[in-house]
Amino acid sequence: MCQSCLSWYARCIAPYLVHAGCSAGAFARMRRRMIPRAEGIVVEVGFGSGLNLPYYDAARVERLVGVDPDGTMLGLAESKSRSLSFEVECLRANGESLPLSDDLADTVVVTYAFCTIPDPQAALNEIRRILKPTGRLIFLEHGQAEGPRCRRWQARLNGLWGRLAGGCHLNRDPLRLIRAAGFRVLEEERGRFQLPFWQLGSHYAGVAAPPRG
Repeated sequence: MCQSCLSWYARCIAPYLVHAGCSAGAFARMRRRMIPRAEGIVVEVGFGSGLNLPYYDAARVERLVGVDPDGTMLGLAESKSRSLSFEVECLRANGESLPLSDDLADTVVVTYAFCTIPDPQAALNEIRRILKPTGRLIFLEHGQAEGPRCRRWQARLNGLWGRLAGGCHLNRDPLRLIRAAGFRVLEEERGRFQLPFWQLGSHYAGVAAPPRG
């Protein structure tokens, strides 16, 4: 596919495909379980089209800052945020360079974004910087499968999948990335995606804290 066609696809098609895919029940169930735990000043990295917005607990959230590099996605999110009872600010920026002050957030939320962020380690360093020492990182991710057969298929499909799905990597290991950035994983769970999302491998969810002192 020519470069101009790829650029057009990335702007005009991929955001809507990703929005549709991430609206599926397998993702919604995990959002429903984890997102209501966010509290205080919340920063969501990889805000996308705002699919987490219905699951925030308005009684616990003081303010929400959604960060995403994709203007099309943010446009979808902004239309949903207007009906909420707490303040929502949308920022167009990369996760690797958050335009936010140190020790700002009580909670950082990342859902299905470490797979797509070009440099997830840099993004996690930024998340550490903006989190308060008592803050928490809530994460939902897909990634490297546990079974060797699915891992082999993830490796084969990874390049094509990334071009179709906005740069998504099938086989990153989110728990390894989070721990490598110095976070303490306080809670973790994983399951296996069923059809039609078997290629996404394992489904990860958890809560992590910044390193002590």
